[in-house]
Amino acid sequence: MKRPVIYSLFMLMILLGSTAEVSANQISPTASSKEPVKMNGLVPETATEYTKIELEDGMTKPIYPIDEAIIENLLVETETDSDGDGKRDRVAIRVMRPHTDPGIKVPVIYEMSPYRAGGNPVDFHNVDMDLVPIDGKPSAANLGSLGDYYVPRGYAVILGYSIGSGASDGCPTVGDVHEIMGTKAVIDWLNGRAKAFTEDGGEVNADWSTGHVGMIGVSYNGTLPNGVAATGVEGLKTIIPIAAISNWYDYYRANGAVVAPGGYQGEDADVLAKYVLTRKNPDICQQGIDQLTEKQDRITGDYNEFWNRRNYLNDANNIKASVLIVHGLNDWNVKTKQFSQWWEALKQNNIPRKMWLHQGGHSGVSSNNWKQTENRWFDYWLYGIENGLMDEPKVDIQREDRTWHQQEDWPAPEAASVKLHLKEGTDTDSGVLSSEAFANASSHESLTDTPLKKATELAAEPEIKSENRLAYLSPVLKEPIRLSGTPVVTLKASIDRRVANLTALLVDYGGTKPEIVTRGWMDPQNLESAAQSVPLTPHQAYTFKWDMQPDDYVFKSGHRLGIILLASDHEFTIRPPAGTKITIFPGESEITLPIDGELQHLNITAAIMEKTVQQFEKDGEFTNNEAARSLQVHLVSIHHFEQQGKAEKVVQHMKSFYPLLDHYFQKGHMSERAYQTLKSDTDYFIKKWQ
Repeated sequence: MKRPVIYSLFMLMILLGSTAEVSANQISPTASSKEPVKMNGLVPETATEYTKIELEDGMTKPIYPIDEAIIENLLVETETDSDGDGKRDRVAIRVMRPHTDPGIKVPVIYEMSPYRAGGNPVDFHNVDMDLVPIDGKPSAANLGSLGDYYVPRGYAVILGYSIGSGASDGCPTVGDVHEIMGTKAVIDWLNGRAKAFTEDGGEVNADWSTGHVGMIGVSYNGTLPNGVAATGVEGLKTIIPIAAISNWYDYYRANGAVVAPGGYQGEDADVLAKYVLTRKNPDICQQGIDQLTEKQDRITGDYNEFWNRRNYLNDANNIKASVLIVHGLNDWNVKTKQFSQWWEALKQNNIPRKMWLHQGGHSGVSSNNWKQTENRWFDYWLYGIENGLMDEPKVDIQREDRTWHQQEDWPAPEAASVKLHLKEGTDTDSGVLSSEAFANASSHESLTDTPLKKATELAAEPEIKSENRLAYLSPVLKEPIRLSGTPVVTLKASIDRRVANLTALLVDYGGTKPEIVTRGWMDPQNLESAAQSVPLTPHQAYTFKWDMQPDDYVFKSGHRLGIILLASDHEFTIRPPAGTKITIFPGESEITLPIDGELQHLNITAAIMEKTVQQFEKDGEFTNNEAARSLQVHLVSIHHFEQQGKAEKVVQHMKSFYPLLDHYFQKGHMSERAYQTLKSDTDYFIKKWQ
């Protein structure tokens, strides 16, 4: 355990001299320390008489008694009037700060929340209804431990009530400029640009604050920091958005389709506003709620000015704060597109950044020494302690086995876009998914919408033909393949009505049950743009293109990738009456996946099977070399027919491969592993050419 290093007026004057300037230089150790402590030059005030902290193991340690903390309940005046009463809104905050010596200043860790005063019972929108042709709550994650942890370490902690909630004025507006300005006002007050008052009206200054602020929060509480950072407000040095939204349109919509946050079918912006409207005299906000209902537009689902005002990506170029993103790869509430597009925007604007991706859902993370990382992050950006954090790889990612790994960027730099082609199934069997294009591009097959069936039910038993979905399966993988990034669906299809839902699932087959890895949705009327619905002509073929939710997932050896196409998604989309028929043209459709792995594992040819036999022979899976030679000779002849495009000959000779496999396996000339693998490859190969 390293001994603490104390920064205070007395020691710094001795160590540095009263005129010393601290940038990225080392501070000499005290007599009780073993090594110098470096400053990163971001917060020169740390090396002045106005700071008193101690470090232990490179992090600020508790030195201020929690029972001596100063607690203030204040109202901060904002620049907005969201309830239209002619007066500036005031937001309620609770300030908790250490009891320091006179003159000592501390930075602030700040969380604003619309949930702090609880929520109201609300009615959700009906989703069992007709679609219209064109002529959940985010989890209330309360980080109440912030004060207990950080106040003793020399930080103030401020917990705020967003406009329209608790003791705050104003009305909830679900992520637009009013809520962002209401949140930003606290930072302005900490930097002398806004006023704050006690409950009895006395004005209060934040003369105890350095003005350096870090924001943190989960879900809605993490979304507000994204919006405030996009204003470029002075004093906001860093944010830690956890399971946070970067574009509200993508929270409630997807490519023109009305889509619910996972677990909250029928929720929309107006429902969320009603839930968090906990202020006194809530009736003053009814007009604003009515405007939300109208302008969110659940009829077309189009991206409009309402959503544009809630898109923080528009102003990412204004960001001055560093960003540490935390997101669950299995978060179906605030879906993964939110972190993916935010990360890309930060990258494009050269914002200092790091990211943690974990295997959980809509939550933060506690493993992998997360709290220490959070502490080091705030130390680095709010106290200027050089702790090496920004020299580490940018991305920490948790794999399916719960082990943690680091990489320099996301998606994985090794991932490349791979086009997978579709081939229709038979009357009784599923279709084929392959990295090789198929010769016949004129066939088609259909599905009928059944909104009351869940996606998990429709994804089950993919090899059995279903009238309500279409399934396309890859070969059994011989090596693991990693998905890292955003899958894209390109689908040629016709619809027997003027409107429908389109849904695609990417499924992992091979475990105890199918696992839906990711999914994506589209309103086909938005085939040109999310901002504009256009009329569709029934039975006319169009090409539709939409993204699925980004992911990072490893498909294991022995598993198969599956693409499942359906219309309505029971848990996410509007659920219209059943019966819409969608006709797919598989040969003119494709799925693009960002893949890190060998492409040969996503296709089977006679040449590939021949190499598989050779590898099995090398690995000792054959006890009789003549058996291996016989299989290879048979595959060479099939390869010639394959090269000539003679499908009938390929299928005929491939079917005769089964008896050979059975014979050599029953004779004990090959292992069960080799037998099962080659038999599975034969099944796939025949379906591919049939």
